[in-house]
Amino acid sequence: MSTATNTARTAARIPALNRPVALAGAIGAALLANLVVWLIGAAAGGTFEMVDAGQVQSVAPGGIVMMTVVPMLIGLGAAVLLSYKWVGVLRLAAVIGSVIAVATIAMTVSAGFDTASTIALSITHLTLVPALVIATEGVRRKLLEG
Repeated sequence: MSTATNTARTAARIPALNRPVALAGAIGAALLANLVVWLIGAAAGGTFEMVDAGQVQSVAPGGIVMMTVVPMLIGLGAAVLLSYKWVGVLRLAAVIGSVIAVATIAMTVSAGFDTASTIALSITHLTLVPALVIATEGVRRKLLEG
């Protein structure tokens, strides 16, 4: 089977989504996934604490919530709003948002968390990618289908 056929089949599975559903659904799904990842990381012995300027700071669960919701609300929200004027922004947002989500794993790795926390927090960055892609493609499909 060709790559084009696989891509077409995958795209066919993404439902057409209106803007509010896509935004709320993507943020909610990513947040739920990230909280599950946090729970698994905590069960694996992760403390989700780091030392910054001599003080111990915890990033979970509040940091998980904030660092999932705020970037997605700003980035995906901007893309959804811009899509009223330019549908092409949705594909651009999916790419840029995914690259940023993956690139910011470097900040987590360099922050000095224990191994379980580092792995779990890195995975939380990766959960944003499918949420962004499904949301942006769903809105794009809705706009193109009318």
